[in-house]
Amino acid sequence: MDEIDKIASKHLGKKPDGDPANQYRSQFEIDEKLLVRIPRSLNREQDKIKNENLPFFGWDVWHAFEFSFLLSNSYPVTGLLKIIYPCESHYIMESKSLKLFLNSFNFVKFEGDYESAKMKATNKVIEILSNFLNTEVNASFHEKSIQEQNNIFGGYIPLEDSIDLEKENFDIFKQDTSLLQTERCLEPNDFQVSSRSLRSNCRVTNQPDWGDIYIKIVGSQVPSKLSLLKYIISMRQENHFHEEICEHVFKTLSDLLPRSKVLVACLYTRRGGIDINPIRINHKSFLNEASFLNSLLDLKIPFSKTFRQ
Repeated sequence: MDEIDKIASKHLGKKPDGDPANQYRSQFEIDEKLLVRIPRSLNREQDKIKNENLPFFGWDVWHAFEFSFLLSNSYPVTGLLKIIYPCESHYIMESKSLKLFLNSFNFVKFEGDYESAKMKATNKVIEILSNFLNTEVNASFHEKSIQEQNNIFGGYIPLEDSIDLEKENFDIFKQDTSLLQTERCLEPNDFQVSSRSLRSNCRVTNQPDWGDIYIKIVGSQVPSKLSLLKYIISMRQENHFHEEICEHVFKTLSDLLPRSKVLVACLYTRRGGIDINPIRINHKSFLNEASFLNSLLDLKIPFSKTFRQ
């Protein structure tokens, strides 16, 4: 077991005290000792990515759909907690530990009226996570989830719709960069593709993680759509965290196309009440050109959902 697995396995795949009921026992005080952080550098080493000289910038956007706490009269407030922190942080949050930590709010009372209690609970999460991850963490609480219209993803053409799938072989399920082939892009600003075929596995429990991937490339050369789809499918038996998969894809494409602008966003489905949406880009212009990014990164908007989510 490597160092990442040792850190992550504090909660993953384990039943505390031998009693599964204890894992989600009712807490009456916030328990930040449940939190587990993992150094990003441990995974970035294999892609030769150095924290002090990142080839990208971006964010990790988390949606916790089951955040709850009590008003002073014991009324339970429940809603969606949106959490955003930068990829420049030295650590990522282990997702199960975050779920257990947020569960510890379930029976904690926050004083004041309805609005001030929501603000106090949210600010407490921000304070603890910012200190724990040693970075700026932003969060917002939403009582009612608003389904974003899927047309915000409309400019991204599914790779599966561009290929005669029945005539091809997709039998490589471990990441294989040699699958990628480039071709000239006739419309340099028009390579926006997505795929519903993203699947990887938790590196500790081996449980499958499903997601949709969105890729935008601006440059004279782009991957052929068939080779890109085969590469995405080759993640199917990879064991990595969501953030790591996103960075693997980004680094592979930016190495393949060193003079191009690259955006990679992996929007995973929720597991354990939390979905994780890592975003990596190498040019700020994408912030104005990708409407779903603006929606994801806006704390005032609860979430933008893919069809699968």
